[in-house]
Amino acid sequence: MALEHLTKETFIEKVFDYENNKEWNFKGELPCLIDFYADWCGPCKMVAPILEELSEEYKGKINIYKIDTESEQELAAIFGVRSIPSLLFCPVGAPPQMSMGALPKDTFKKAIGDILLKDNKTN
Repeated sequence: MALEHLTKETFIEKVFDYENNKEWNFKGELPCLIDFYADWCGPCKMVAPILEELSEEYKGKINIYKIDTESEQELAAIFGVRSIPSLLFCPVGAPPQMSMGALPKDTFKKAIGDILLKDNKTN
């Protein structure tokens, strides 16, 4: 199952309506991880299968989305994405945290536990 790619419209609907809110206000019911990537980026290609596996492993606990920085330059600019992959961890009820670069799967799992699921240690 391919991960959902967000456009500006679906980002505003599912993650954060930045056009109408200055303060971060996460709209999702489940915490999410957003991969800012580009098709030409080698490290992004290494991260892609890991994120697919994680989306299966954490199904129903977190959502994982992808944003193509080439087609969604406005979203990349809002978050100051200058290097890719950049990964935005969006917990529920806390500010988002950005991580740069391709991470190994174990590091993703630790970050998901520490940032996204820290209030709900049932994993």
